[in-house]
Amino acid sequence: MITVSQIKTEIRFDSSGKKLELADMLDSKEVLKKKAAKILGIHMTDVSDVTILKHSIDARKKPQIFQVYTLGVTLKDKSLEEKAARRCKNSNVTLHTPPEYQFPPSGKSELKQRPVIVGMGPAGLFCGYMLARHGYRPILLERGYDVETRTRDVEAYWNGGSLNPESNVQFGEGGAGTFSDGKLNTLVKDKNGRNGEVLRIFVECGAPERILYENKPHIGTDILKRVVVNMRRAITENGGEVHFGAKVTELEIEQGALSGVRINDSEILPATQVVLAIGHSARDTVTYLDQIRIPMEAKSFAVGMRVEHPQRLINECMYGDKYGNMLPAAPYKLTAQTSTGRGVYSFCMCPGGYVVDASSEPGRIAVNGMSCSDRGSGKANSAIIVQVDPADYGANGPTAGIAFQRQLEEKAYLLGNGCVPVQYYGDYKRDQSSGSRLDPDSPQPDIKGAYRFSNLRGLLPVSCEQAFIEGMEQFDRVISGFAGDHALLSGIESRTSSPVRICRDETLQCPTVRGLYPCGEGAGYAGGITSAAMDGIRVAEQIAGSFCISAGLLGEIDLK
Repeated sequence: MITVSQIKTEIRFDSSGKKLELADMLDSKEVLKKKAAKILGIHMTDVSDVTILKHSIDARKKPQIFQVYTLGVTLKDKSLEEKAARRCKNSNVTLHTPPEYQFPPSGKSELKQRPVIVGMGPAGLFCGYMLARHGYRPILLERGYDVETRTRDVEAYWNGGSLNPESNVQFGEGGAGTFSDGKLNTLVKDKNGRNGEVLRIFVECGAPERILYENKPHIGTDILKRVVVNMRRAITENGGEVHFGAKVTELEIEQGALSGVRINDSEILPATQVVLAIGHSARDTVTYLDQIRIPMEAKSFAVGMRVEHPQRLINECMYGDKYGNMLPAAPYKLTAQTSTGRGVYSFCMCPGGYVVDASSEPGRIAVNGMSCSDRGSGKANSAIIVQVDPADYGANGPTAGIAFQRQLEEKAYLLGNGCVPVQYYGDYKRDQSSGSRLDPDSPQPDIKGAYRFSNLRGLLPVSCEQAFIEGMEQFDRVISGFAGDHALLSGIESRTSSPVRICRDETLQCPTVRGLYPCGEGAGYAGGITSAAMDGIRVAEQIAGSFCISAGLLGEIDLK
């Protein structure tokens, strides 16, 4: 395949002012073939096919707006591809075949008990999916509930009901990512093709095909829920089992090796290979692991606020005034280095989205962001977060970061009187409550869940608070109005990543307990849906590459 990058075409807008979706914007295959053939110096009829590998929007010369393609070009005579690529004196032309994913052949040791996967976030789901596809009949244990039940519980909580500590935005089928934008971009290198395999599986299970080439692919929480259910069905159709309301409360360890897991403080399930994909909010499980001396360490993470603006403000900055609101909701990515050297950056940006109450523990408030696939709410939000490391929160043991998160969430709960506390940025700078500024002309938050105007000053440590304000003011120089008086803050964004790393060796196992595989974001080895899914696949490869399937893998389990 010949790869041709930086192919630009101008987006044409009509006078109707119609909002363009991605499907409206994409050029036809004939246009792209013609463009690629011209660059390669060949006749268009020599091109067999073109595949969009990457697509993005370039608005640097606004009001002219371009779409930029990277194309995979296949010639009718494939033997001429190398010659055509070398002949073309263009740095944007390369002879390249994307890495093709290969699952490893089975190992030689006999696996006499079915592998157990604890947690059904992206890491656990993809680990289970790969093992099921290759005949290992995994058993997936999820402390929360299926998407349908979980959605009812979450919406009931958002509408004023009680928080269910086992069924909320953090716990349940699909993990925390189920109630998110379903963002799939990652900085993890993909030399083994795992990233491409994750996207391919998502599409196979119902995600839109555009995620295969979008520069910043996303699914949307409405579609992601269906995709997660389809993945579960694929696991069970291939011999795996899924059990909800099955919380692992104890590990059975004999002579430094795993022998089973205890579920809901009662039944013991024999298991010698257990994948620990618990997610970044399973604090009780992490505390238990620390008590039984599973090696782990405190790590850096970040905390801050959700910051909400009209999507129009972001679109007009990114695309220009003339066509800004005729294009899909624009994302942004912002970073700043403060005068003290502390990093501040945007995280989990949700174009056309909502702030959500993402709490999972009574008496504590945490927020996140989510978007549906159409990104149509009219509001943009992202976490503006400040980097913290163990020295900042006085780490005394590996779980000190959890204690720090809980302190922040308890403060937020009190500030909002049990609701999400919100404040206008101008009042935050002036250290005054926004409660007195409610009027019809002031923007209101788009929050899933109850909220209450308050004063968020003092919620973050002073050093983080100063860095947050300095970062916001720097971002205002990039996006005019970003630090405007009516930008809305919601607190607290505390679950950006796991505050611990559960140690593992080169075989991806716990160094002191053989057969235990810390995996995904909760174990400190990922930072988002795609990287967690890739880590789940990597652990599945390790298990399959070490063990072959035995007759002992037959038979169902019965969890009471």
